Formats: sequence, C-alpha cells, structure tokens
Amino acid sequence: MLDIFLQTLPFFLIIGLGYGAGRTGFFSEEATAWLTKFVFYFALSAMLFRFSANLSMSEVLEWRFVMAYLWGTAFVYGLATFVALLRRVSIEEAAIEAQCAVIGNVGFLGVPMLVLLMGEAAIGPVMMVLAVDLIIFGSLVVILITGSRDGRMSIGILRSVGLGLIRNPMIVSIVLGLTWSALNLPLPKPVNQFVSILGGAATPGALFAIGASLASKSAERPFVAGWLSFCKLVLHPAFVAFSALILFPVAPYSAAVMIAAAALPVAGNVFMLASHYGVAPQRVSASILISTSLAIISVSLIIGWVSGLY
Repeated sequence: MLDIFLQTLPFFLIIGLGYGAGRTGFFSEEATAWLTKFVFYFALSAMLFRFSANLSMSEVLEWRFVMAYLWGTAFVYGLATFVALLRRVSIEEAAIEAQCAVIGNVGFLGVPMLVLLMGEAAIGPVMMVLAVDLIIFGSLVVILITGSRDGRMSIGILRSVGLGLIRNPMIVSIVLGLTWSALNLPLPKPVNQFVSILGGAATPGALFAIGASLASKSAERPFVAGWLSFCKLVLHPAFVAFSALILFPVAPYSAAVMIAAAALPVAGNVFMLASHYGVAPQRVSASILISTSLAIISVSLIIGWVSGLY
C-alpha cells in the first residue's frame, strides 16, 4: 500500500504546487483560467485523440462494462438526490449535488494518472467512463436544471444538450480518434509526434491547473460538502465495485480501472456548470476542495485494493 501511495504522491504534489502558486498570488485566477483552457482544448484533446486513434471500437465499447458503471453510478446519483430532496432543497440544487456525488475528475486527473499507474491498457476503460459521465450524466443535469426552471421539457433543452456535447473537446477528440482508428489509417509520423508532444503537456498542465483552481475555493457549508465528498470517494467506488464484480461481472482488469476511476475526487467542471446556472457554486467549490484533499489517501487505498483484482 505504501508503494501505491508513493506512486500517486507525485500527482498530488503537482496539484499542491499549483495550489501554492495560486494561494500566494504568483498564479492569478486569470492565469489559471487560461492554463485550464489550454489543457482542455489543446493538450488533453491531443492526448485523448492519440489514445483513441490507437484503439479499436471493440476495445472501448463493451456494453456489460457500460451497464456496470451506469448502474453503480445511477444508484449513488439517486441516493444523493433523495437526501437533497429530504433537506427540502430545489430540484436544481439536488441535481448539482448529485453531480458532485458521482462525477469525478476523470479527464484532468484520471486519464493521465490511471494510464501511468495501471498501464496503457487502462486507456479504453477510462475513456468509456469519461464518455458515460459526459454524455449521460452531463446531459441529465442540464435537462433537470433547465426543465425545472421552464416547468416542462422542450426542444430548446434538447438542442442545448446536443450543442453542449458536440462542443465538448474531450468528446470530439475521442470520436475523431475512434473514427481514425475505424478507418484503419496509421497516424503519419509528423502527426503522431505533434499530438504526442502536445499531449505530453496534459498531465503536468492539468494537475497544476487543478491545484491553482483550488486556491480560490473555500470550504463553506462543510457538512453538506463532506457528505458529497463521502459519496464521491467512498459510496461511488463501492457501488460501482458491487455492480462490476457481482451484478454485471466484467473482466477483472476492466473492473479495477472502473472502480479506480469512480474513486476520483469531484470534477472541476461541476463547479463551471454550477456557476453557469447560478446553482450552489460555493457548495460545489467546498466539495471539490474537501474531496481533492482527502483523495490523496483514499485514491491510494482504492488503487492498492483494486490492484489485487487482476
């Protein structure tokens, strides 16, 4: 277990470095926003394109895997929603809290860390988790928020969801990569070198950006944020494990990657969503701060456990 912790520690040290740079003012919020934009639209997209261009559709689209992850995630999503409604919060707030409970930092933290720690074979399962998060639950939260405000479903809501998906560079890069792979076209050497060099900036850039963004967040309403962090770091991987190992058994290695991905802390894009719609951004901010801080230990424990599955 100590060995796993020491392997994950460098990733969190880079996050800590970014946090220190942001906290001291050396890295301003504006600088963090621009770095995040570079990683999101260029470096991470290049990494995902290169990974997916070297995969076949059969390596990615495994329906039992999708069902296992979807069921485990949906259960925790429903539980977080139920608890939120018991506290008599609005549908909008309940949707955002449920998003905190299940949407982990798979893009910025999971892709680089799990591929390095668990091997390149983790690429397919990690991208499948990312796709389900973005397409299914990313769409669901928009539908719930806009539908509750309008009081009904409309074509406008579906149009908004569709545009959001096709404008997401992570989805676009994965689709383009898989399309390239399906055509059985080798990547020309200059193109492969280009995306390799650009994608190489994704890991340190993304981790540093996570830390710098945390510097501007505060732990307000820590009780609710603590509950949501518990859902994300403990309940989510636990129910995904139950689903992947018992309900919809998948290959041990794929199950291990899925569970490790489910154990990641709350994603930063949930805060962007909450800020965009003006729904509980401080609550989300606190959840990201608390879950990322605790993930230094919890993620190491989970990865250490799932390493024994394969």
